[in-house]
Amino acid sequence: MSEQNVAARTRAALDAGEGILRLAPTWVPRSFLMPGARLKLAKQDLYALGTHRGGIDERWFGSTTPAANEGAPPDEGLSYVVHDGGKFTLRDAVGAHGEEIVGKAIFDKYKRWPVYSKFFDNLGPIPHHMHQSQEQAEKLGLEGKPESYYFPPQLNWTGNNFPYTFMGLEPGTKKEDVRRCLEDWNKGDNGILDLSKAYRLKPGTGWLVPPDVLHAPGSLVTYEPQWGSDVFGMYQSLVEGRRVPWELLVKDVPPEYHQDLDYLVEQLDWEQNVDPEFKTNHYLEPIVRTGSEQEGFFDRWIVYGTIAGKQVFSACELTVLPGRSCTIKDPGAYGLIVVQGSGTIGKLDVDSPNFIRFGEVTKDEVFVAHKRAGEGVTFTNTGSEPFVSLRYFGPDAHPDLPSVGDYLKVS
Repeated sequence: MSEQNVAARTRAALDAGEGILRLAPTWVPRSFLMPGARLKLAKQDLYALGTHRGGIDERWFGSTTPAANEGAPPDEGLSYVVHDGGKFTLRDAVGAHGEEIVGKAIFDKYKRWPVYSKFFDNLGPIPHHMHQSQEQAEKLGLEGKPESYYFPPQLNWTGNNFPYTFMGLEPGTKKEDVRRCLEDWNKGDNGILDLSKAYRLKPGTGWLVPPDVLHAPGSLVTYEPQWGSDVFGMYQSLVEGRRVPWELLVKDVPPEYHQDLDYLVEQLDWEQNVDPEFKTNHYLEPIVRTGSEQEGFFDRWIVYGTIAGKQVFSACELTVLPGRSCTIKDPGAYGLIVVQGSGTIGKLDVDSPNFIRFGEVTKDEVFVAHKRAGEGVTFTNTGSEPFVSLRYFGPDAHPDLPSVGDYLKVS
């Protein structure tokens, strides 16, 4: 499709939605994990891309970042705008009308929408792993990946096999302890979880996870605002008895360091991994931003705080009570997914489906352009149950963003 054609189609979609773009579902498989079957995707479609690609355990939102999966088509992970019977990628739309869609500050600095969010949903835990920092990823022409978690109650009707997440390393752990785990990679379970601590996961709460920090996410459905990158390194050799290939440890490491155990250990941010106050410094609970029972809505911060002093992303959960409306103004563009109920967002009708076939276009996901977000978007509940949506923002969007731990100050 020509740039001129993309620009014209994007213009038409923006005008028709008055600054709000409707997006199709973006499904992503992972060959090394087992899907948890709670993303509303039909059971017969969990392996729609073939068993060789793995089960579909992720849905990505507002993504202009491709998935780094072996054997994936080039558009895997990219969100598509749907309009007037056709579709085109959000990445191309941002390329055509970047300042209007993501805002001048973000487009001037990044030339793209630099963040995305996803649901990931697994039957069991993910291997203990980290995401490289910007400095490390740049060695391969990639970008680092800070991320965050929120566990939406609407999707966590069951905890599946292991609703606990290992985070970091026990205080007192030495670098030679981790090196020994890497030496034992092919001997079976390399024992790295013996060096860590698991936290029980609680629906309606979350975590902030910087780069270079080990974590083994548990089996709750997780909403995950993050930087627009798919780099990682797995440090656990077996998970639930399944082999983790060495290649998944070194996939985003320069080739000359693939067997350099000291380099692989030094990738970790040691101070943060062995922090005795890890939970205090990373755990999140919702904070009411605006709204009340009397007003008929609650808008809550669910992802907030900074990473290395920088606001890289944030997220809110909006609940509108039956028969009520509210107008929300935000100082930045956002991607949004409806997780409960039905209503309207601006002039677009939306709802949270109970059953989705692979390839079906739903009405539960939108992207709100920067200008429209600042003008205000009206959310109206047209159903009989709460109308709940999650929306995430890009870097430096909110001058009033709470800090980690601020939920403790709320009476």
